[in-house]
Amino acid sequence: MSSFKILGGKKLRGTITPQGAKNEALQVISATLLTAEKITIKNIPQIRDVIKLIELIGGLGVSIAKTGENSYTFQAGQIDLEYLKSAEFKKKSARIRGSIMIVGPLLTRFGKAYIPQPGGDKIGRRRLDTHFIGLQKLGTNFKYNFHENFYKVEAKQLTGAYMLLDEASVTGTANIVMAATMAKGKTTIFNAACEPYVVQLCKMLNRMGANISGIGSNLLTIEGVETLHGCEHTLLPDIIEIGSFIGLAAMTQSEVTIKNIDYGQLGIIPDVFGRLGIKIEQRDNDLFIPEQETFEVETFMDGSIMTISDAPWPGFTPDLISIALVVAIQARGSVLIHQKMFESRLFFVDKLIDMGARIILCDPHRATVIGLNHEQKLRGIRMSSPDIRAGVALLISALSAEGQSTIDNIEQIDRGYQNIDGRLRALGADITRVG
Repeated sequence: MSSFKILGGKKLRGTITPQGAKNEALQVISATLLTAEKITIKNIPQIRDVIKLIELIGGLGVSIAKTGENSYTFQAGQIDLEYLKSAEFKKKSARIRGSIMIVGPLLTRFGKAYIPQPGGDKIGRRRLDTHFIGLQKLGTNFKYNFHENFYKVEAKQLTGAYMLLDEASVTGTANIVMAATMAKGKTTIFNAACEPYVVQLCKMLNRMGANISGIGSNLLTIEGVETLHGCEHTLLPDIIEIGSFIGLAAMTQSEVTIKNIDYGQLGIIPDVFGRLGIKIEQRDNDLFIPEQETFEVETFMDGSIMTISDAPWPGFTPDLISIALVVAIQARGSVLIHQKMFESRLFFVDKLIDMGARIILCDPHRATVIGLNHEQKLRGIRMSSPDIRAGVALLISALSAEGQSTIDNIEQIDRGYQNIDGRLRALGADITRVG
């Protein structure tokens, strides 16, 4: 098990470029299973979860070639469906939550798919009901083996249907959309997720020959087609990394430029960090975060305490709640952080309290942060990364703290952030990977 050793308290300076979007990568790589023709995908991040998914579909028989540092071609011409029943497939697919998104493509193209209960972050219940209920509405027979935690879905012919999703699940929407592309007739999905990742997936599918309308809204209509074709696709910059770097600059009182962002895809993210008092300047296709000695949390118009909460897009993404919480530690003023979507995502705050943060964990979903206003620095401690986003939040706190911190279980961070230690060293951070 590897660790980061961080000597904190240093101001950083320079430019950093966000990787390709992790969540988009998992969707569009799964979509390569929809056609026998070659698909080229660019700006793929070299992170654990994405690499594991590439290896997984390679085991299925997809021909994969790395054509550049972050570019790949995929051709699913010969798929071995028997591999789905193998011990190796069960082991590999159980390690990543993104593996669930191969179900829709396999089902619509081959009429069957198998998947074990997928892995991922331990941030509370992450049910798969939305996926399977949607697929059942398309005519899928669904079976679950409780003893083996193994799902089996089959359908001779998927048929379009109207459905109102019980939650605006990003991966659930992606899975159902991919399945519906070659279903017979029209599929209408209401309460669909409309995150940039889903928008990108739908645009890619249309370039492959799909007929999807309503892209970018919560009402998607898919007219089924007989076959899909190859295409080229480039991933967006990762908005979660961009938000993480905004928080990093503020907490370390640093001047940082985030390069090659797509500002129009950031949604409410700059506004939320602005409510925490962070200055953000858009400079062409870059974001400039100036050095700030202090930043003050806004209050609501009636003077009540600011609340920052997550919500389905275009609300504030739950993947940045941990970052917002950490940034609030050194703000002037108080803020209530409300994590609505996952009940275990705030449990890492005990480590922040050990570092000297003033945080009251109200319940599994809410924490009140009383800002230190940089009058007292956090102190370095030893801690462990519980999941991707909390791990980076702890990393940011360690970089701002006095003394040395050690973060164990950094494999969790590597699942979502490419060469994060190397990129931070380029900004002047004192961070070393050990083990």
